[in-house]
Amino acid sequence: MGAFHTYDSDSDDDFEIETFVQKMNPPRVVVDNDSCPNATIIKVDSSANKNGILLEVVQVLIDLNLIITKGYITQDGEWFMDVFSVTDRDGHKLTNQVTIDKVESHIRKSLGADRSCMPSKRRSVDVATSTDYTVIELTGNDRPGLLSEVSAVLSDLNCNLVHVEIWTHNTRVAAVLHLTDQSTNSPVTDVERISKIRQRLNNVLKGGSDLSRGAKAFVQSVGCTKNVQRRLHELMNDDEDFEIDSQDVAGGESGGPTVMITNWNDKDYSVVTIRCKDRPKLLFDTVCALTDMRYVIFHGNVTIEGPEAYQEFYIRDVDGSRVKDEDRERVMHWLKSAIERRVSEGLKLELSTTDRAGLLSKLTRIFREHGLSVIRAEISSSEGKAISTFYVRDSNGDIVEQKRIETIREQLKEESVLRVEGQVQQTSKSTKRSSMNFLFGELFRAMSFLPGL
Repeated sequence: MGAFHTYDSDSDDDFEIETFVQKMNPPRVVVDNDSCPNATIIKVDSSANKNGILLEVVQVLIDLNLIITKGYITQDGEWFMDVFSVTDRDGHKLTNQVTIDKVESHIRKSLGADRSCMPSKRRSVDVATSTDYTVIELTGNDRPGLLSEVSAVLSDLNCNLVHVEIWTHNTRVAAVLHLTDQSTNSPVTDVERISKIRQRLNNVLKGGSDLSRGAKAFVQSVGCTKNVQRRLHELMNDDEDFEIDSQDVAGGESGGPTVMITNWNDKDYSVVTIRCKDRPKLLFDTVCALTDMRYVIFHGNVTIEGPEAYQEFYIRDVDGSRVKDEDRERVMHWLKSAIERRVSEGLKLELSTTDRAGLLSKLTRIFREHGLSVIRAEISSSEGKAISTFYVRDSNGDIVEQKRIETIREQLKEESVLRVEGQVQQTSKSTKRSSMNFLFGELFRAMSFLPGL
């Protein structure tokens, strides 16, 4: 079973036939605000069905920051139909015409022949160049302080990070970084400099141990990058961040996701059922996992029941077979891992500040000095502003003390505003705190910001 699915190149004849079919029966996208009182209904149907189309449609909805509250999926041969109930991030129907137009146009584009290219899979350190930035992909062993070390290396090499996403799961880490030259704001294209970046980052990933799993680096010109979170799933799958042991793979007892797979002999389907705590982008993660494992979803139902999400998929392998008995446990673990990667327990720190070089390296160093580990992060900069979100926890697994946060606040005072969400251990009985506060006063206002790992 491959780590992720790469589409085979279509022949010229196949491409012409698909184009002709689309012209004769163009895909339909209907945005309906009348049928449901509390959600917008999006209906998508097309006669140009192809494995992976469902993922592309869901990805469009996720990229537009829409919340999927219910879904119905069905396909039959060359035809498919998807119906989704969606809201905005605040739980409201879509009323903004600009957003509605984007939904329609982006879905139609995703159903066309102009599909995003599929990069080759590689491990540990990948570097590629686009017209706007250089792309670096990292995988390796996670450890406290890794974020700080990588950030310091890139700052020392005069690299400016435009966008960074990092995930950690089961002691593994994966990251996608978009960087430019600090002095020119253009992609780093010099072969020798790219080699130096790769070598320095490879040394950081090794952590001083030649025996570290996944520490060996590769450089691969992947040509272009797709959706970053789609790529992070592939990197984690390729790195096998899922664990298969003697524990009950169905899960559920510890509060984690429950995944079950049964074979429906009469219809030649395997039925996958998933129950877990609902959260944004859950459907994207599960559909992404099944697509990466080369399974086709023929029918599906997605519902939200209070705080819990229920998903049911009728699937077959791309070769038409059901899930084999010897693959069942692996598929269940793969799905659970895809769900868990985005679940981040701990404090959520949101920062918005002026974009200049140096801040991230200092910030992550301070996190490290105060015993905080970053378990997930998303950082981006645009038009002189930098926005970052960190999920952090105590390196020992304890709840972060408020006193520690206040110490960091004092160390970084008068520079910008940091929003903190999550549980903090009180330092005294008289101290009262809501689950969401704005800390650090004017933290980072005057300081520079280097978005980085």
